[in-house]
Amino acid sequence: MASSWFPQWRKKSAVSDGGLIAPDETLPFGQTAILGLQHAVAMFGATVLMPLLMGLDPNLAILVSGIGTLLFFVITGGRVPSYLGSSAAFVGVVIAVTGFNGQGLNPHLSVALGGVIACGALYMLIGLLVMKVGTRWIERLMPPVVTGAVVMAIGLNLAPIAVHSVAASGFDSWMAVMTVLAIGLVAVFTSGMVQRLLILVGLIVAWAIYALLTNVLGFGKPVDFSGVAQAAWFGMPQTTAPSFDLQAMVMIAPVAIILVAENLGHLKAVAGMTGRNLDPWMGRAFVGDGLATMISGSIGGSGVTTYAENIGVMAVTKVYSTLAFVAAAVIALILGFSPKFGALIHAIPAPVIGGASIVVFGLIAVAGARIWVQNHVDFSQNNNLIMVATTLVLGAGDFSLKIGGFTLGGIGTATFGAILLNAILRRRGAALAERPARQQG
Repeated sequence: MASSWFPQWRKKSAVSDGGLIAPDETLPFGQTAILGLQHAVAMFGATVLMPLLMGLDPNLAILVSGIGTLLFFVITGGRVPSYLGSSAAFVGVVIAVTGFNGQGLNPHLSVALGGVIACGALYMLIGLLVMKVGTRWIERLMPPVVTGAVVMAIGLNLAPIAVHSVAASGFDSWMAVMTVLAIGLVAVFTSGMVQRLLILVGLIVAWAIYALLTNVLGFGKPVDFSGVAQAAWFGMPQTTAPSFDLQAMVMIAPVAIILVAENLGHLKAVAGMTGRNLDPWMGRAFVGDGLATMISGSIGGSGVTTYAENIGVMAVTKVYSTLAFVAAAVIALILGFSPKFGALIHAIPAPVIGGASIVVFGLIAVAGARIWVQNHVDFSQNNNLIMVATTLVLGAGDFSLKIGGFTLGGIGTATFGAILLNAILRRRGAALAERPARQQG
């Protein structure tokens, strides 16, 4: 561990051929600001979409993402390059707890906020434990086969929500299909930064098509821009005070396990790209993310997590300077204080949001499979096969268990089921594997 809290950033004029800008290095102010803008844009799509799916104020979500990123920067001593944005892992449990129908602001958000705070507290405690004893226990408790299964179960659990949100009329269903197609075309037929912003760009294209079909040709409900015209350029976002319900807290708190897995994976990825060992800062990273989630939940925002989109930007630019994320956070703070920006987001038609959610929820499910592929999970082993099969059905079927006075929803049963089944079946599988070895000896 370094003796000083923050590093002494060494200034470089440009990225040399084949080289990179390390976390404790920096480019000139102008280039750093431009890179910060790029990181802000990279996180923008998901950090705006996730709050809309949960009925949160997108202005507030952008604002707390900036606050959380600055807090993360301070707690990690400016040594871990990451941006904290709205986490997709909260979507299913927030909707389940509040019964949100997908339109406008969530009227029962306060109940979910108490659970978000509980999740952040649990996440922070895990971080403090990691600072004390290290990370090996996490890797044993949540190996890739478990994290992949839980992530995929979350995506499958959300699938009915996405489909039902666009089933109001035939026109809405076809616009959802159009949105999926637009996002797919952007993903396949573009490159560079446009391709990295495939959700955002595809959503804008679908929005334009929707406006043409409704406002010009008269099909469906027209896009209403009156709120954008009336909104002020600058102002405070809408905040919501949390309430603490035990059942909601028990349902949402286990999401901390997913956040740990995400953060762990992202830190390992950045360490591999930079050649720096980030394990000494892992506990601080968990604490920073957990504390940022608690602050976000206390004023009406979603839980936050490190973003793979920003890791992709770093991989392309080869700039890993943590000061670029300070610039990105400042840009997010400025956007968060613009009601006109929030009104523009709320003008996005529901079928377009529904189509984008189909893609996003599907990508969450596929991310679980990607974890298995990248870590060479062996499904010829029965313990892996049974654990994954059970976890996916528990999550996709939204299997609930009543425990005393509260109910553990599908994502909770899938998460705890995966961890417990893996612990039980892996131990039995290891014992069976050792028996032939002893007999041969």
